[in-house]
Amino acid sequence: MTMQLHYYPSTAAMIPHIVLEELGAPYERVLVDRTKDQHKAPAYLKLNPNGLMPVLTDGELVLYETAAIVLHLCDTHPQAKLAPALGTPARAEFYKWLSWCATTLQQALIVYFYPERWVKEGNTEGAAEVKAKAQEKVNGLVDQLDALVERNGGPWAFGKEYSAIDAYVFTLCRWTRNFHGAKARDRKNLGPYLQRMSERPAVQRVFAHEQLSPPWF
Repeated sequence: MTMQLHYYPSTAAMIPHIVLEELGAPYERVLVDRTKDQHKAPAYLKLNPNGLMPVLTDGELVLYETAAIVLHLCDTHPQAKLAPALGTPARAEFYKWLSWCATTLQQALIVYFYPERWVKEGNTEGAAEVKAKAQEKVNGLVDQLDALVERNGGPWAFGKEYSAIDAYVFTLCRWTRNFHGAKARDRKNLGPYLQRMSERPAVQRVFAHEQLSPPWF
């Protein structure tokens, strides 16, 4: 049975979307239209009771949580070499940065985009303060990514070898494109890195599938 990626454009679903395109494996895209609250529909909540995207179905397997989906794709398509070999220090680093992207940077970005979730209803001043602090937090985390690319010498996050981490880093950095002030693309190492990522054929196909337009990042 063909894998299915349940997605909405420009969300975290872009991460496994890029990975799937890099793999070249057969899959189907299933649009979950958030503007019509399809992510809250009973049928979708059976797939992911949290009402979030992405969801990947692979035969009888139903997976949500982006990092879990990425790991599954890497493990079931080892020939693509989108993750270092099991049991190696490089694999441990891969796990570390995958977890960091999912639980540290992505969560800080979620606070930035939805600050009202962290204050009492109607507390617009409080929400604005939360948003500002979240952006401050994100800026520091993006600096860590800039240092990672510099330390490993590029052209990719881990150096010469492209990996699924790059899909994660690119997508999350892309979310800063409309920040007031510094954006990921303004960093010395991330700017050229993001440009290289945006030019990969798999990433260009994702832009087309999701009907996105510049600025890419």
